[in-house]
Amino acid sequence: MHGMREWGRFFWGLFAVLFFVCAVPGIGWAGLQMGQVPSHVELKDKLGGRLDDTAWRSDELTGKVHVLFYVDPDKKDLNNEASDALKKEAFPQDGFQSYAVINMAATWLPNFAISSSLKEKQKRYPTTIYVRDYKKTLVKAWGIADNNSDVLAFDKEGRLIFRKDGLLDAEDIKRLTALIREHLNR
Repeated sequence: MHGMREWGRFFWGLFAVLFFVCAVPGIGWAGLQMGQVPSHVELKDKLGGRLDDTAWRSDELTGKVHVLFYVDPDKKDLNNEASDALKKEAFPQDGFQSYAVINMAATWLPNFAISSSLKEKQKRYPTTIYVRDYKKTLVKAWGIADNNSDVLAFDKEGRLIFRKDGLLDAEDIKRLTALIREHLNR
């Protein structure tokens, strides 16, 4: 009887650990991990795409160092400090590209209003490529946070080198810009 009780504790403890690992994005196999190339995603037609309605594919995250902001429109200004810091760095366009992927399904705001706002953002950050995600495709495929402002950076081979879900503080921004600089020089 005592052995069965120990087995039961072991089983439930293992179950709890596995549940946590599977359920929490960024832990275990639940989401995109450092050093990984993200699974292939294509945003086009009903799934989304660029502001000019052309498709966007995750395999574009190669050949340069890339930063991808995945943003809930209701949190659109949360990481403006990080965006401004990257703009101030003036990284060379032949080696660096930034994307802003807008999680259109994360808000009650109508798509036309968001699209209008994106045109204003495009003026402020003219080298950033803006993309719409109508169905939370990146949340599902990569396990990134929903209803937030997430920042991911990728090296020239498309491997994840930085990830932060939510607000980047001053140290996060320094680390992000240093990583970009380091990978541009490789």
